[in-house]
Amino acid sequence: MIDMRQLAALAAVVEERSFERAAQRLHVTQSAVSQRIKQLEERLGQALVVRTVPIRATEVGQKVLKHYRQVSLLEQELLQGLTRQDAQGFTRVALGLNADSLETWFPDAVAALVATQRLLLDLKVDDQDATHQLLRDGEVIGCITASPKAMQGCQCVPLGIMAYRCLASPAYMMRYFPQGVMADGFRRAPVAEFSHKDQLQNRYLQQFFGLGSHEYPRHRIPSSSAFCGVIARGLACGMVPDQQGRALMEAGQAVDMTPGRYLAVPLYWHVWNLGSQLVRQLTDALVAEAEGQLDPFAMHPVLTHPG
Repeated sequence: MIDMRQLAALAAVVEERSFERAAQRLHVTQSAVSQRIKQLEERLGQALVVRTVPIRATEVGQKVLKHYRQVSLLEQELLQGLTRQDAQGFTRVALGLNADSLETWFPDAVAALVATQRLLLDLKVDDQDATHQLLRDGEVIGCITASPKAMQGCQCVPLGIMAYRCLASPAYMMRYFPQGVMADGFRRAPVAEFSHKDQLQNRYLQQFFGLGSHEYPRHRIPSSSAFCGVIARGLACGMVPDQQGRALMEAGQAVDMTPGRYLAVPLYWHVWNLGSQLVRQLTDALVAEAEGQLDPFAMHPVLTHPG
């Protein structure tokens, strides 16, 4: 049997990225935290953290954390079911999702559940093509991703489609595409991307204009709302989901550069198959909200899955 205090110390150190902050969180001394992790490493015969700045988990450490988070979730549910007093505490839930979902429909999906179940959200934001890895590494109990491939021990639930269109301001169109939208114009027209993992712009320009990923200038804007703001100000064009793009177009701040040409990005909910009541409630809440805010799969016959 692995000592849960040692596992809690490991989780605190990795999540806080510091022995000092982990000690403060656990209300023990820094020496006690260090000793617990050392004992756990000796027990397992493996290094569990890389003692750099910031501290991070080793590959084995990630596997141990995955086990701890699964057990902790079930334990918290058991305690809350046994006593009223424990039900007054919070349950921390780590989830992975893309920035555009966080900016649009996700908060509505979880609002009631967070309030009634007293959840503390630990949201890890990454590109929709990359959030799957967070679940694989054990950093989250569930993730929203564009991948339909369920991992062993997990269930995959289809949510819906976010349709992305290339939007630009009227001033941007006049400056860079006065004669119409053609491939040559993109070679000198700045394009916005969310991060180095964001492949939507590459896929759009390759699919519809035959351009390679390094044939156009780009801004990197790692914020969903700022991304739209850059486009509205005429500083770049970029791929914007309909959930955000409709308001920009209705306000006259942006236009669809190529009507009828878009990328349909599917979203799936992947979650550990724990038989947990909280997991079921979270899944039901996400599916219900997605039905109202995302497009159904039947609307988009061609989907853009991770490459």
